[in-house]
Amino acid sequence: MVGFTYSQFLLNLANFIVVPSDDPYYRAALPNIIDDAEQRLYRELDLLATRVRATGPLTALNRNFSLPTGSGTFVVVEQMNVITPQGQTNPDLGTRNPMTPVSKEVLDSLWSSAAGAGVPSMFAPISQQDWIVGKWPDQAYTVEVVGTIRPAPLSDTNQTTFLSQYLPDVFFAAALVM
Repeated sequence: MVGFTYSQFLLNLANFIVVPSDDPYYRAALPNIIDDAEQRLYRELDLLATRVRATGPLTALNRNFSLPTGSGTFVVVEQMNVITPQGQTNPDLGTRNPMTPVSKEVLDSLWSSAAGAGVPSMFAPISQQDWIVGKWPDQAYTVEVVGTIRPAPLSDTNQTTFLSQYLPDVFFAAALVM
């Protein structure tokens, strides 16, 4: 099977399950069908396409950091690196300073304020999207995050995905099972 776009998937699935492609109930169910199929495949397959390096900014004297979302939503964070010197946004042109994962309590105990700010060396989760670092950053550094993402789903605004292009038969079968 050759890869397909969202529009092609919409028509092929409607033809296969014998419903009009413009049926309002089918159109309402389609995002859930796609989400269920993609989630199942992302859970069961360890796809290299879901492993990324993405960067985001730190603000001087602010220990809060939000994970970058340009590549997708991070599901697992494996590593964070502070890039030096300050102002360097390309990790390959700067120096990666690996940070150690710790608990929020460790960071609160070691760096309860911005006093002694410097290059952060540790990180901890606050929520799935929000993290904190310690030391508090003394400058606006770039952070490189390495981990597994949940890519943007196949949709009218995202016409192709890794699954629809490289594993279209598996994706189509997973959609039929849902």
